[in-house]
Amino acid sequence: MPFDYTLDFHTVDFRQHPELYRVGRGEQGVLLVQPYKGEILPHWRFKDAAVAQESSEAIYALFEAYLKAHDFVGADMARKFIQMGFTRARRYANHKGGKKYAGPVPDDKKGQSGAHGRAELPRTTHPDADKVEAAAIFKRKWDEAKANPEYLRQKEAFIEKYGK
Repeated sequence: MPFDYTLDFHTVDFRQHPELYRVGRGEQGVLLVQPYKGEILPHWRFKDAAVAQESSEAIYALFEAYLKAHDFVGADMARKFIQMGFTRARRYANHKGGKKYAGPVPDDKKGQSGAHGRAELPRTTHPDADKVEAAAIFKRKWDEAKANPEYLRQKEAFIEKYGK
């Protein structure tokens, strides 16, 4: 099932209502789903390789803690933040200032990933090496999270119980 952007994200506590959560694709909902956004976001940084290392380790520790608590939604949100560390660091490496698309995000698409009909801005000819390394650090942690046997077991059980 697709990620449900029609929910009232200001009031829904997904720890209390995991049945409302959808795994979705990629990073869908990463900046919406509470209380996890509030717990994970303070650790999410990708300014340079050193910061990315510290951030990815802190978020991965949360990922493991959520798994240990059998909180799949929390673990999946941590995985999404790690994935977003990779994608955002790559964006800033490839696009000076991190702006990938021309124009503002349409009001009805805020909080959703994608171009939404906007053209991609030109990439820099010389990617920022520190951001490239920051992205690589997050990519390794993302790969580790996606392959974690306990994460895969809990994901399968969650999908079986609630749907994708």
